[in-house]
Amino acid sequence: MARSPRLPLQTLAAFRAAARLQNLRAAAEELNLTHSAVSQQIRVLEEQLGFPLFRRHGRRIMLSPAGQSLLEGVEHAMAHLDDAVLRAMAAHGSLELTLRLTTLPSFAQRWLMPRMGRWRERHPDIAIDLHTSAQVVDLHREGFHAAIRQGHGPWAGLDNEPLADSPFVVVGTPATGLRLRDAPESALADEPLLGDVDWWQQWFFAGGIRKRIVPVAAFNDAGLMLQAAEQGLGIALARELLAADALAERRLVKLSQRAITVEGAAGYHIAFPPGLKAWPPLAALREWLFEEMERSRRTMGGGAA
Repeated sequence: MARSPRLPLQTLAAFRAAARLQNLRAAAEELNLTHSAVSQQIRVLEEQLGFPLFRRHGRRIMLSPAGQSLLEGVEHAMAHLDDAVLRAMAAHGSLELTLRLTTLPSFAQRWLMPRMGRWRERHPDIAIDLHTSAQVVDLHREGFHAAIRQGHGPWAGLDNEPLADSPFVVVGTPATGLRLRDAPESALADEPLLGDVDWWQQWFFAGGIRKRIVPVAAFNDAGLMLQAAEQGLGIALARELLAADALAERRLVKLSQRAITVEGAAGYHIAFPPGLKAWPPLAALREWLFEEMERSRRTMGGGAA
């Protein structure tokens, strides 16, 4: 049985960065190394293995099939190593009591931030360093302890737990609700619609309404869409969870009792490195999030949040 060659471990970080960025100069900048140092480390790795890991196209590099196979193993191994370091730090008690959390801007604005006062009352000793991004952030590489993500999961190298799977409802200002109080649901198609045309079509189709749907505006952030609806710029098809506070405070009202599950719109999960599951700040956050989700369900009348 042939033995696999022993890899020079110092070369793996250079290989991983180059594979992800597909550019040696960008990899060098990320690693704080010179371009020639990264090139040399990859060359040493390829010589040790006896085959090329990249295909060169000018300044751009692309993984070969062999390189892709190696990257999958390296990512898996690095995640396990990062996880072991976190476990060791948690066991030693040397992790600071600042929990770095990343999530979508809409979730932070419309649901999380209005509830942070209760978090501070419960856990005044645990600070939250909150980062918002519409992009999926690599927790290990960027140094985050957890993420609240929208999707189906699982995510490579992370544990995840479902938080909420919110239906979509149609909302508008109280004035709009009063004006449309006695109108048939088909009249909503003639209102200025905010949001995704495909989701609106699903909502109307669920009610047996077949009309040409032409939203006046689309948004890449649900928080901005709900803000536009509150300002009377149109009616929105939005997750009830994100609209819950505005509905409770009568800044928005439901324009129909029909709620739908939108195809392709996944629910929310909390994702985190497995080694941090028992870390007290993360355990406290998870417990608090589940309690707050239950509170939101009760506010919305016991429906699925």
